[in-house]
Amino acid sequence: MYYENTPPLETERLILRKFTEHDIDDMLLLYGDEEVNKFLPWFPMKTRGDVLNYFYNSIYPVYEKDIAYSYAISQKLDDRVIGYVHVNDIGDSNDMGYALRKEYWHKGITSEACAAVADRLRKAGFPYITATHDINNPYSGEVMKKVGMAYRYSYRELWQPKGIYVTFRMYQLNLDGNSERVYQKYWDKYDVHYIENIV
Repeated sequence: MYYENTPPLETERLILRKFTEHDIDDMLLLYGDEEVNKFLPWFPMKTRGDVLNYFYNSIYPVYEKDIAYSYAISQKLDDRVIGYVHVNDIGDSNDMGYALRKEYWHKGITSEACAAVADRLRKAGFPYITATHDINNPYSGEVMKKVGMAYRYSYRELWQPKGIYVTFRMYQLNLDGNSERVYQKYWDKYDVHYIENIV
């Protein structure tokens, strides 16, 4: 695996790049929407100040690391931010997360962006990536399938900061051809875990 920090990527319709302070107003539309953030591990942000705080305390420090993949999704048409895709817990779960403003849902944008990031991770030498989704958010699981991920298992955890029990489905894409590898950490960590018959 070689070192790189959020190298810019392009797809047919999109530019994937680092967030900047110029994106704050667009980020508020994304991070402040209750429906968009319903299944995400934080409460919607209410003000521009909330987003600025998140940018400088959570996103900006990532861009100072040797290895990072934290992308703003923007359209080539105007370079306005409409979503994000990032990979967390690098070196362990390599967990991919994503969100998109709801007016752009169901257009294949998220899967297009995630596929580009997955391809970059493959070229960088990552052996695998994972992703999880709330069972009540099946559309997120469809994105994972379109990227080529396979369902591995489900587990239940007490989700913070929202303080609710959530059952997640864990998907995985092995980028190095090792089809037998299964990331076991969530299975081992949570007492409630099982394999569903996912079509």
